[in-house]
Amino acid sequence: MSETTEMTEITEMTDMSEIPETTEMEHRPRLTAEEVARMTDVWVDLASPCHPFFFKSLTDSLTNVRTMVTVREKTETVPLARDVGFDFRTIGKDYENKTLRKFGIPLRTAQLALQMPKADVALSSRNAMCVLAAKARGVPSIHYTDNDICAYVDGLRSEELYHRLEAQATHNIVPAAFRTEVLTDRGADPDSVHTYDGYKEDVYVATFEADPTFPDRLPFDGEEFIVVRPEALSATYVDAEASIVPEILADATDRGINVVYLPRDSGDHAFADGIDESRLYVPDEALSGLELAWHARCILTGSGTMAREAARMQTPAVSFFPSTRISVDQALIDEGEIYHSRDPEAIVDYVDSLTASDARSDLTTAKRVHREVAELTADLINEEVSD
Repeated sequence: MSETTEMTEITEMTDMSEIPETTEMEHRPRLTAEEVARMTDVWVDLASPCHPFFFKSLTDSLTNVRTMVTVREKTETVPLARDVGFDFRTIGKDYENKTLRKFGIPLRTAQLALQMPKADVALSSRNAMCVLAAKARGVPSIHYTDNDICAYVDGLRSEELYHRLEAQATHNIVPAAFRTEVLTDRGADPDSVHTYDGYKEDVYVATFEADPTFPDRLPFDGEEFIVVRPEALSATYVDAEASIVPEILADATDRGINVVYLPRDSGDHAFADGIDESRLYVPDEALSGLELAWHARCILTGSGTMAREAARMQTPAVSFFPSTRISVDQALIDEGEIYHSRDPEAIVDYVDSLTASDARSDLTTAKRVHREVAELTADLINEEVSD
């Protein structure tokens, strides 16, 4: 899977007593007792759609590790975890309703604390639920985050609380662009916050291998297409009341641009009402965001992850995020890797101006970052296991 020859592919094995009948299993060769005794048990909790790619790429680069995976039901997270080949248990769910979401996070934290597998170390990303559950069970945690919104916006009580909970991790691994005081001012020991030169998306972009037949799954007969994903209007860190997606979809299709539209939740489907269906495709099943980013003419998104994924592949990327940007997004905008605007016409003008030479597929930098993060993670795991 990985083109990084320095790393050895992980041997995954799961304790059968901890896996319910609904877990999907793959046949694996039997390990010797000595090999099993040397392995470190790592619990990985996947809470968002980008997590399966990140942690599959990361754990596949670790040696002598046995992974046990749990997944939260949130948009495409479960099917994507299955697609990348993880064996997993599904525990808890996300809620579209803001009020229910407030209760959903503490509920799932309690579920994880009660049902988490026996492990030596826990790995998670932007996931205080896993951090707290691991702490409750006395398990050290390694947490990855790149969201430092509270360094720029005051009064975001829920985000401030979330940062405070993330700070409870044994270790936090963050991009160099990240404002580390977001964690250290909320209780994290400065020595427990570790930085790397790059972005979290580099970790899994580096090992991505595109499927040349993927465009055949789209109804555009091999023609170019763009991808549009709406703003996360229900998120606590977003203060916009209205989406600009209807205007983007209408203008793009009117100009003859093919669009793959990826609604976040049920309410987002209405943004496509009245749009020329011959130019618009709304998938019925989850599609790989990395395949879309690799093959698309441009990625347009109202949040950060898909734009950063495309940018690190050297695919043109547009962000129309409606609120204050976090450090990693601003850094990529400043570097010219992401175009940001809230003007629908300007956005479609930008897409229209792109040429084939604007997409320069190059994973060299991503591979370097992947190695750095994998080596840092391995060092921290070894540190915790040897204590």
